[in-house]
Amino acid sequence: MHYELISLEEPGVQLFTSLTEAQLRNRLDPEKGIFIAESPKVIHVALNQGYEPLALLCERRHIEGDAADIISRMGNNVPVYTGSRELLSQLTGYTLTRGVLCAMRRPQLPSVEEVCRDARRVVIIDGVVDTTNIGAIFRSAAALGIDGVLLTRTSCDPLNRRAVRVSMGSVFLVPWTWLNDSLDSLHDYGFRTAAMALTDNSVPLDHPALMAEPRLAIVMGTEGDGLPHETIASADYVVRIPMAHNVDSLNVAAAAAVAFWQLRK
Repeated sequence: MHYELISLEEPGVQLFTSLTEAQLRNRLDPEKGIFIAESPKVIHVALNQGYEPLALLCERRHIEGDAADIISRMGNNVPVYTGSRELLSQLTGYTLTRGVLCAMRRPQLPSVEEVCRDARRVVIIDGVVDTTNIGAIFRSAAALGIDGVLLTRTSCDPLNRRAVRVSMGSVFLVPWTWLNDSLDSLHDYGFRTAAMALTDNSVPLDHPALMAEPRLAIVMGTEGDGLPHETIASADYVVRIPMAHNVDSLNVAAAAAVAFWQLRK
């Protein structure tokens, strides 16, 4: 079903215009929420992982171009809205990357137990609020062998439009869920915890004891303040990345990639 948009008031396109990220997330109820996937490659990854498309928005010229394969995969029951690049920019408030957006149904998230059950390496994202960093951490997690991601409720939503795009769809590849309990709860699933932080008691990232752990949860903190003191105090290990030239820290996404590579199983 193709609909040519000629104004900003067309029915059915509110998914792409009037709803904030929070409203998309809580539409109807949390288990029936919606997120926006941006760019053909990201949309294809989501479809490959079984995510349900609800509507597509693309520039008119992409109907026979970048969006053609996506449209053929979605079938005839998913509406496709098209228009000029200028109109769609007014509609969404930003210029579309590669000219294609897809509204998709949010999945039911697994439990912490399900994420941890067969995992050997997981990352805990504690209070990271920058969407670019969230997306980059997920991309590194998928590429470097992290089995699952757990996020505190103070962290950014991984299905935020920008986080999804920066991850290049990796948020669909790695199991993730929200962690509502304390760091110590990971012990119930056989994990030891490694908090990435600079303290007097920090051990280097290549410490043999870390490498020998059969199940390890790597804890990454906020961009500015790092991990809370109580989180550091409760961790089994406090870990630093050895660095030169008196550089004291890396961006959280860069630090995560280094830690994932070194501690991979």
